Amino acid sequence: MSFGATWGSDGGFPLMTILIAVFAAILIGVVGRGLYVWFRNNNSPQETAEARVVSKRMKVSGHGGHVMTRNVATMNTVSSSTYTRYFVTFELENGKRLEFGVKDPEYGMLAEGDHGRLSYQGTRYLGFERV
Repeated sequence: MSFGATWGSDGGFPLMTILIAVFAAILIGVVGRGLYVWFRNNNSPQETAEARVVSKRMKVSGHGGHVMTRNVATMNTVSSSTYTRYFVTFELENGKRLEFGVKDPEYGMLAEGDHGRLSYQGTRYLGFERV
């Protein structure tokens, strides 16, 4: 009786085939969803609406482990491999709230309570002009 992965020599279904199929299905799902959202946004009308910034948030992902390097030029430098995504929630005049991912410079320029014209296309943020 064997408890290890089977490779097909005894007629069993290979474990590697299952793992590759699962990985391929996940990859196809992620790429498919991304393409679906991209096409849906492209087919949505560009809209502009009066809105105000109601909240901002950040999502940091990656590992928080730090790597300490010792170098004469930098002395003690701490680096980590994290990635930060920025989100802003807008409230339209009718009370509807929309959250968009924005780039770092845009995130820094927006403040909660700002009023202006929000431009968007589906779930894609196009810009915000203060008034």
